[in-house]
Amino acid sequence: MLRSMFSRIDLMVRLLVLAIVLASIVPAKGEAREFAQMVSNAGVFLLFLLNGMRLERADVLRGVGNWRFLGALALFSFGAMALAGMGIAKIGDNYLPPLLALGFLYLGSLPSTVQSATAYTSMAGGNVANSVVAAALLNILGVFVTVPIFSLMGGGAEVQLGGNGLLKIVLILILPFTIGQLVQTRTHRWITEHKGLVGWMDRLAIATAVYVGFSGAVEQGIWSKLDLASWAMLAAGVSVLLVFGFIGAWLVGGLMKHPRADRISFMFAGAHKSTAMGAPLAMVLFPPALAGMVLVPLLTYHLFQLVLSAPIAKRLALRPD
Repeated sequence: MLRSMFSRIDLMVRLLVLAIVLASIVPAKGEAREFAQMVSNAGVFLLFLLNGMRLERADVLRGVGNWRFLGALALFSFGAMALAGMGIAKIGDNYLPPLLALGFLYLGSLPSTVQSATAYTSMAGGNVANSVVAAALLNILGVFVTVPIFSLMGGGAEVQLGGNGLLKIVLILILPFTIGQLVQTRTHRWITEHKGLVGWMDRLAIATAVYVGFSGAVEQGIWSKLDLASWAMLAAGVSVLLVFGFIGAWLVGGLMKHPRADRISFMFAGAHKSTAMGAPLAMVLFPPALAGMVLVPLLTYHLFQLVLSAPIAKRLALRPD
């Protein structure tokens, strides 16, 4: 029975939990951390290379053409959600360790997921094509706008960007995606035929980044710094942001008079936040000792968004009105 229940949990969630447990028991320290960081950087490079190879240029151009949908979604995802995250971070400063509170601002500044937002859009009877293209384009945009938004809203003090940080973003995120786009027409068939392998490579790259980052949080004493009240405050903050994301995105879609299918895809893309972008980017922006603490709200949000999305999608599918 336990095995059956475990198998129903999203595979990415299982890998993230495994990475956190492993980092808690055997955190990467000293030379081991340097090696783990190199492996993580290589995995992130591969992740963005595969993303570039996977996204067809025709889909990119079609998505850019739907500027009314994409523009509003970008403003909601990077604007409204970032402001909500900043508000929760300000309140959390009084109850949580500073880096954990800062994690809410970082969380709000991130783009949407691709895989889970698309899956739940499909389950709910939404516009899957819009969801795939919009979420993918938001992730591309996120490489360029997440850091400036995060810095402008008060997170710049902890970011060790400078010339080296910018170079890492170019070399580890932008360069591989660009290479992937350049070879996309030649590699699309291979990507399509090996979806299972590519999916595992994606997940392992994300899980490795989470392991390295959370090792830093363990070394900083996350389990001793957070008492039951702090965990409750963390869960409350994540829940508030999640409710704001879903209700806000649904209302904005209605105000823009999107057809129901587009409104559903707008809601899931607007409310979801990407661990696939957030974990690797945190490892570029922050020293490993800080990255893990900043990632805790994102990891919690990721779990909560999956738990909440399933019943919402089923209800929308059953109630087309």
